[in-house]
Amino acid sequence: MISRARHVVAAALSGALLMLPAFTGIATAAPNEVFTVPLAKTAADVKRVAEYWKPDKLRKADLFSPATPGAQAAPTRSAGGAAGPPAPATATAAVAAAAKRTSAAQTVAPVLPRDRKAASTMGKVFFRFGEKEFWCSASAVAAKNLSVVATAGHCVYDPRQGKPAEDWIFVPNPGANGETPEGIYVGSSISMHEDWSGKGDYDYDYAFVTVHRGFTWVTKNGGFVREDVGRLQDNVGGLGLELNKKPATYTVAAFGYPAGVQPDGSRPHDGRKLLMCRPGPTRWTVAPNLDLQKGVQLQACDFSPGASGGPWVIGFDRDRWIGSLNGVNSLTWNRDAKGSYDAVSSPYFDNDTGDVYRRAATQSTPPKVT
Repeated sequence: MISRARHVVAAALSGALLMLPAFTGIATAAPNEVFTVPLAKTAADVKRVAEYWKPDKLRKADLFSPATPGAQAAPTRSAGGAAGPPAPATATAAVAAAAKRTSAAQTVAPVLPRDRKAASTMGKVFFRFGEKEFWCSASAVAAKNLSVVATAGHCVYDPRQGKPAEDWIFVPNPGANGETPEGIYVGSSISMHEDWSGKGDYDYDYAFVTVHRGFTWVTKNGGFVREDVGRLQDNVGGLGLELNKKPATYTVAAFGYPAGVQPDGSRPHDGRKLLMCRPGPTRWTVAPNLDLQKGVQLQACDFSPGASGGPWVIGFDRDRWIGSLNGVNSLTWNRDAKGSYDAVSSPYFDNDTGDVYRRAATQSTPPKVT
């Protein structure tokens, strides 16, 4: 019997949108294993999505489900001191295999907004699966197309149904009452690892979404019309990207908009404010029934659903609000089986992640959609 003090539980911040069996083995991706799915491709598509997210609906968006359509739990072998246990054998093998490949995107430098001294890269994504609306956390990432958003895979694509999210938008720095001070950015395409799209492998629960030019709603003749605000990176800046960082060798800060229920039924966060878990060291972790074999965990952190997809940032500059992305919130953990979540984990960001990022960074979008 496992004692209560050592019973560790991991739950999908997404509620998984899934009820998936475990799979064995870890795939090492080649660039052609990046899976790209279109969202809104034309000006007509963008208009349709924009019309769905009129100001009246955005004012109610915080009442939508914080990506929690049915939580799933998993025991894990993770244990050890503050620095974390050694890497699981499967993780060690996968990381070594990935290291044999070279990647052109080992490091991407962070970028400040045009003509501004501080960034506002973090925000929320809103979307729906079927008739139900959800939201997650996300961040803008520096890219040559000025138009890339990083989030969790489960915030853009449901592998169980083999379907992408519909009416997907990114709102950086959202207001508490539906305000969109930095604009609204409609998703153009999703780039992800095919092991997420194909079987919901939580080693690949991340995605990079290429977005269209942004817009804001302005009043005109008693109604609302869209006004172009330009490219995402110009307006909010972009986090850098750091790959192949070995856990326990760096400190990371996790960000998100948590709002979901804690294990004891309490709801200490309402999802209206961007929160940061205290920067700390990382460690390897696994959750076999979610096929997570090379996860990275941050303690202590009480994030609950809604924080899904929020960025893990290395070298966070509190004055300029910038740093480098090295993970996204994927799973939340109740390591001591008590009343509150006490850790959060991300997939390991390696060369495979770099391949997915590069695909998103090279996607083009129309120069005008309003």
